Amino acid sequence: MPKETITTRALDYNQWYLDIVREADLAEAAEVVRGCIVFKATGYAIWEMMQRELDNRIKATGHENIYFPLLIPKSFIMKEAEHVDGFAPEVAEVTRAGGEELAEPYVIRPTSETIIGYFYSKWVRSYRDLPLLYNQWCNVMRWEMRTRPFLRTAEFLWQEGHTAHVDEAEAEAETLRILFDVYADFAEQVMAVPVIRGLKTEKEKFPGALRSYCIEAMMQDGRALQSGTSHNLGQNFARAFDITFTDQHNTIQHCWTTSWGVSTRLIGALIMTHSDDEGLVLPPRLAPIQVVLVPIYKNEDERAKVMEAVDRLTADWKGRLRFKVDDRDNFTPGYKFNEWELKGVPIRVEVGPKDVEKGSVAVARRDMPGKAGKQFVPQVGLTDYLLTLLEAIQVALFERALAFRSDRTATVTTYDELKAQIERGFALAYWDGTTEDEKRIQDETRATIRCIPLDQSDAPGICVYTGRPTTRQVIFARAY
Repeated sequence: MPKETITTRALDYNQWYLDIVREADLAEAAEVVRGCIVFKATGYAIWEMMQRELDNRIKATGHENIYFPLLIPKSFIMKEAEHVDGFAPEVAEVTRAGGEELAEPYVIRPTSETIIGYFYSKWVRSYRDLPLLYNQWCNVMRWEMRTRPFLRTAEFLWQEGHTAHVDEAEAEAETLRILFDVYADFAEQVMAVPVIRGLKTEKEKFPGALRSYCIEAMMQDGRALQSGTSHNLGQNFARAFDITFTDQHNTIQHCWTTSWGVSTRLIGALIMTHSDDEGLVLPPRLAPIQVVLVPIYKNEDERAKVMEAVDRLTADWKGRLRFKVDDRDNFTPGYKFNEWELKGVPIRVEVGPKDVEKGSVAVARRDMPGKAGKQFVPQVGLTDYLLTLLEAIQVALFERALAFRSDRTATVTTYDELKAQIERGFALAYWDGTTEDEKRIQDETRATIRCIPLDQSDAPGICVYTGRPTTRQVIFARAY
């Protein structure tokens, strides 16, 4: 696995990303199925780690997992006008089955609000039935024209939560709880990716939603990546699907519903936030393998001594560390070092005959390649040392990403400044423009309002585009 197979970020960032996906053995194009990918073992293992962490957080907030059909009657999709317009170009239909033309085509779910709305209308009768707090892990399909592994594919994996409530206040609290307590917490505490919590503009919100909230992350090329969304759907879908309940005053009311989701694009966020020109870099809390131990020996006598030490050291790791002993005899130590570096394992431990004699091991940090990240440490107390080091790496990756975002974010006061700043990162600007103004800026600059940050100073300012006074600030950026 020669490192020269990875294009440097400075030379071609897009190719660097594709090289990381290939060389770290995360995925490959499913050439026989347009726009889809095969998740390879390493890539899927990362997704499983994400699932586990997210699922724990979702269930901790009172939600349960269920599952709805992949195929949705086309008439369901047509019931909510804004939803139809938003998803029409991306929908794939099934028109024949069992050798016959279907009386009504099925849509392969691009998202499940409509079919879930149908069943919620059957399940809800009284205010006593509410809230409904459900989530499903599934795949969806959106017929994308331009695809990129993990970031944008025709079929992708995700979770989608769907809830129903008695009033707007409860639905809004649910929408924000998911944004803060599940998505933002997971991104920052587990992925080590700093995110901005914000509200989407009318132009950028989810089709059919009352309000859409998001978390936005900055990648190493200065672009934004929407990393999670949470939508207050108001009563739009409840009206379309007649999701009603009888309240305490025996009056029929429409429910207030929400939906929210994150997908396998988070793997893309992970790659583009932390990885380097040597390969993938994984934060310890998400790494399927946290520590790889490479024994080094030249003959059978050395092998016996080294492996005895390896067995003794790793006996204390079981249940405390996710680890692998790479004792393959058909590869050199150098090859193994390179392979695990490419795959982003946070810590590499090396044990050779001299280490056995000295009672030490060599420990190398993936987040600090080369001599700077390598040192010799005693075998005594090694487990606690590694656990402490893993936490230090987790914190270091977050702080590095946060410092990068801070360096690439600037406040702008004029349209010319905005156009210059989006070439390098996020532009924070006062905004009092219209949806049409947003569209014109996007056409001229390829930048969009990523969000209206929820953390606002409320200090007065002048809109960067219209010159009107306002207290609202927004983040402009180019995005994936």
